[in-house]
Amino acid sequence: MTIKLYDQDSHLSFFPAAVLSCDPAGEGKWHVFLDQTAFFPEGGGQLPDQGTLGGANVLDVQETPDGICHVTDAPLTVGETVTGELDWPLRFARMQCHSGEHVVSGLAHSLYGCTNVGFHMGENEVILDFDKELTPEEVENIEIQANRIIWENRPITAEYPAPEVLAELDYRSKLDLTENVRIVTIPDCDVCACCAPHVKLTGEIGMVKLLSTMRHRGGIRIWMAAGELAFRDYKVKQTNVAAISAALSVKQENAFQGVERLQKELEALHLTLKETRAALVTEKAKSLPETQGNIVLFEEDLDSQSMRTRVNTGMEKCGGICAVFVGKDGQYRHVMGSKHVDLRAKSREIHQALGGKGGGQPTMIQGSVTADRAAIEAYFG
Repeated sequence: MTIKLYDQDSHLSFFPAAVLSCDPAGEGKWHVFLDQTAFFPEGGGQLPDQGTLGGANVLDVQETPDGICHVTDAPLTVGETVTGELDWPLRFARMQCHSGEHVVSGLAHSLYGCTNVGFHMGENEVILDFDKELTPEEVENIEIQANRIIWENRPITAEYPAPEVLAELDYRSKLDLTENVRIVTIPDCDVCACCAPHVKLTGEIGMVKLLSTMRHRGGIRIWMAAGELAFRDYKVKQTNVAAISAALSVKQENAFQGVERLQKELEALHLTLKETRAALVTEKAKSLPETQGNIVLFEEDLDSQSMRTRVNTGMEKCGGICAVFVGKDGQYRHVMGSKHVDLRAKSREIHQALGGKGGGQPTMIQGSVTADRAAIEAYFG
């Protein structure tokens, strides 16, 4: 079995190890087993470590009944001693997030009786699922208290208690564990069963930020960032806020008010445009000549209300069908109206002829057709 060096020292990033076996795994990959390793295998919600072994890249790490399997992109010599090197920035960022999750979950449990029923650590965020709903005020309180614990720089310990000690211990766990249980403890905050490596002091987490929440299966889902991920999230949002404030000529702290002002101006312009367009449509409709036949009109851009307004006026001036088509060949929307033709009864014939679909009332239908302008004009001609 492989000695788990990451259990002994979570901050060990270089280590020597003897190659016990190396077997091809297809697709240019090899399965390598060592006598000891600092590479953490996937587990406990945390992704596997990456790095190098000798001259090979470590692509994946998984725990198996035979020990810890390292998936590499090159073979290693059995019996040789190689140096393992972790991608330390990646490992440390993940430890920051995992330890930060313990702080948040421990507080949610102690303050509000929440049980963590789901945990996923992605490349840019951590997702936490709890079995109880929390108010926005309660979520904010958890975030504040979590960061205070981080700034107090409390120690974080990991150990395997003796069975008799474990039996008396009050700890969080998603599984019913009875032996070889690794307990991670943050004093006066959290006691939890966990197999993953953690930072040694809460101060190393840096900070936690609860990004967003939603109701989820009778409880709450929280998106969180910690440490380097929280810093990267802040950097992206700060860049965006700075760009918005510059574009709107407002101070950064007033960026939202600037956006609100712009929204109101756009809404007023949209209303004016809508009213102007409606007036134009009405005037154009009044100018239509009277006819005993059909009236067919084509427009590049009209909203549904304007289309109906034009059809209503056209119906009064024709003895057949007034049809308005908006769009381009192959992609026309239409509204048709008539005081003399039962359009609901005729709809099937029209749409079969023009390759379309739609429906409505006897006096007005709407839908779409795929025919081109020439075919439409020929049909109604």
